[in-house]
Amino acid sequence: MQPTTTTWEKLKQFAIILIPILVTQLSLSAITFFDTNMSGKFSSVDLAGVAIATSIWIPVQTGLSGILMGITPIVSQLVGGRQENKVAYQVNQALWLSILLAIVVLAIGYAAVPGILGAMSLEPEVRRIASQFLAAISLGIIPLFAYTVLRSFIDALGQTRISMVITLISLPVNVSLNALLIYGLWGFPRMGGVGAGLASAITYWTVLVIAIITIHRQHPFSSFAVFRQLRGVSLSAWKGLLKIGVPIGFSIFLETAVFAAVTLLMSNFDTATIAAHQAALNFATTLYMLPLSICMSLTILVGYEAGSGRMKDAWKYAKLGISTAVVLSLITAVILFVAGHQVAGLYSNEPAVVALIQHFLLFAIFFQISDAIATPTQGALRGYKDVNVAFMLAFLSFWVIGLPVGYVLANYTDWQAFGYWIGLITGLAVGAVLMLLRLVKVQGKFARQAASSTVSAPS
Repeated sequence: MQPTTTTWEKLKQFAIILIPILVTQLSLSAITFFDTNMSGKFSSVDLAGVAIATSIWIPVQTGLSGILMGITPIVSQLVGGRQENKVAYQVNQALWLSILLAIVVLAIGYAAVPGILGAMSLEPEVRRIASQFLAAISLGIIPLFAYTVLRSFIDALGQTRISMVITLISLPVNVSLNALLIYGLWGFPRMGGVGAGLASAITYWTVLVIAIITIHRQHPFSSFAVFRQLRGVSLSAWKGLLKIGVPIGFSIFLETAVFAAVTLLMSNFDTATIAAHQAALNFATTLYMLPLSICMSLTILVGYEAGSGRMKDAWKYAKLGISTAVVLSLITAVILFVAGHQVAGLYSNEPAVVALIQHFLLFAIFFQISDAIATPTQGALRGYKDVNVAFMLAFLSFWVIGLPVGYVLANYTDWQAFGYWIGLITGLAVGAVLMLLRLVKVQGKFARQAASSTVSAPS
């Protein structure tokens, strides 16, 4: 990355960072999309089973991956401050931490999942598919978490195109494995939705191997010697990483977990409603890749400028990113409103399920507009390493406002299952406004500190 002065230069730099991240996120989302889509084409029971399984898996995966993403602002600020010699050490420590987190997840998962699924009112076949899907995908937890660290390191250097290429390679691998393992093509076992979990696990190992080879051999990553000088575990380094990563991870966990909670609460509805909700949520998650990619880009760019002490430039990037997200959300809202039936048809061949999916997608329109403000704002705050307040606001938005309001509307009004979406939209809208106010306050504080340092510096 390079310092920028004009708005055009910033827009160009922003696009260079953003576009590969967006392609990467869409590709990662596509893995879940094809898991859901191809399982749904197998049967609605498999779709429901995968829906329940992913509602448990995704919050854990994204929350803990969010903790590991704390390495992004750390590396970005080190590079911005010309302290490249400290980068490899931080990446090494994040890798050790990723392995520990993966082992903990495996231990807790194997102990807790049977009880969680047993407590739900599920059809026996849906419960079986969900349990076996989670067992299969758990084989890829260690490589997934390790790759999260390596990808965050690559992106923090501004080399987001490399992450894009690695992820694009993984997509056809995953789709091909899905076809073989879900439908039993070419003599492979016909596993249904469970095959999607195994395909994802194999894909995670593939991308990790590619990332290791790339970082070890290709410039500029090879100059950091990440794998040539492996350091032992440092609890003090873990403390610094966790100080930033835990609030990020828990913020992400709270957001994804609330959707998981909604899916679990909706287990009281029929299988068609569960399947339709999950399909609509899956597509909404795909749309969410737009603001999420902008969020990740702002963490890199704002972190780089803040590390260099250029607060005005950091603020300009924040405004540029948030405004871009809002414009894109309005465009996708129009597309979704016009083509909702066609989108719903991607997930099911059953007319009743398609109609339900289309209805849920109408609520997804309003949800993603609020996301367009809240998510990029969080990214800018992470660039400043201001993460604790964003975590508390995420808790307020989803768990104090969103889920309780949704529960009341779903169980005590005629909105039924749709009430959960209305509640989440309400909570996120409140959170978006509060998050934006926090960003203005943090930027003002950093700007005053920078101005004070400039005045007090010796001439």
